[in-house]
Amino acid sequence: MYNDYLGKDIPKLGFGLMRLPMKGSEIDMEQTKAMVDRFMEAGFTYFDTAYAYINGQSEVAVKEAIVKRYPREAFQIATKLPTWLVKKPEDCGKLLDTQLERTGAGYFDFYLLHALNKDNAQRMEELGAWEFGVKMKEKGLIKHFGFSFHDKAENLDWILSRHPEAEFVQLQINYIDWDSNDVQARQCYEVAEKYNKPIIIMEPVKGGSLAVMRPEIQQIFRQARPDLSVASWAVRYAASLDGVITVLSGMSNIEQMEDNLSYMKIFKPLNDEERGIINQVIDELKKIPLIPCTACRYCVDDCPQKVAIPEIFRSYNDYKMYNNLWGTKGYYRWVTGGKGKASDCIACGACEGHCPQHISIIETLQEIAKVLE
Repeated sequence: MYNDYLGKDIPKLGFGLMRLPMKGSEIDMEQTKAMVDRFMEAGFTYFDTAYAYINGQSEVAVKEAIVKRYPREAFQIATKLPTWLVKKPEDCGKLLDTQLERTGAGYFDFYLLHALNKDNAQRMEELGAWEFGVKMKEKGLIKHFGFSFHDKAENLDWILSRHPEAEFVQLQINYIDWDSNDVQARQCYEVAEKYNKPIIIMEPVKGGSLAVMRPEIQQIFRQARPDLSVASWAVRYAASLDGVITVLSGMSNIEQMEDNLSYMKIFKPLNDEERGIINQVIDELKKIPLIPCTACRYCVDDCPQKVAIPEIFRSYNDYKMYNNLWGTKGYYRWVTGGKGKASDCIACGACEGHCPQHISIIETLQEIAKVLE
């Protein structure tokens, strides 16, 4: 398996263009160009963007920072069809035309149906998106066609069993999600193996959480390898898997770029001792006391303030696990958008009588409000 596969010779660090440096609401193009230059100088070539990233600015940055400044054959561009905007078959072509105009790329080396799950994969079938991808390959506007995936492993199997034309899959894989019941990284990887599909890895650092970490967790890594950053363990873990086209890192500044290049320019897969260190970290993370919420949602039925209690608890548990306050606050704002925040709780007590886990919900929400708001 995976002895010879699509993308085998592409360097195993990809530049994710979703979290580019910003000046206010605009991309900091000069810093972005400097990052692109360092990336290319180090021998890396894969750039990942999408129609929706930074409200469309990311695809424009591809033109300004890459396409206008380097020969087209010197790099690979991946972008994604926004499946949620496809309402009728002709939308696929209109969206692709917009993306080709924004980027000036002429063609896309990798083109993905964005964020598939079973439901929208079925909708893409009904709207002819799969056939569209094959036709665009025939026209030379797409070199390779696949999809990014956010769902359970059984649904990945369902999609791949129906669509052998998918040449690759983009999956969320990192060491903490490897055996997760929610993400099912290992199971999804094994499904891709079953269908002989190479993978692009996204979220190897779990949105930055595996780069921050609690001080006692950082110490485990630093004692083992003081020359390596905490983030490097997560990226190398992902890149050490078989069948990987590349591992995407959403770098936001030149310092993050330099760190990634320092250990990926001459990439060495994890050895057994290093895998043992990561297993030690996973064991320590599992010991952290978390809110024992099972997301049964009994607590929200009678809440007069419509507080998003399970989602708020999940965000706070992520903070307790990874110490990523900035990332957690962003997730918190997202899950409470249009719903009640922790501080909206009026302490009526309607929730606590319904909780099978007997969580002190009111007190916990007050604690969370102080930290995340």
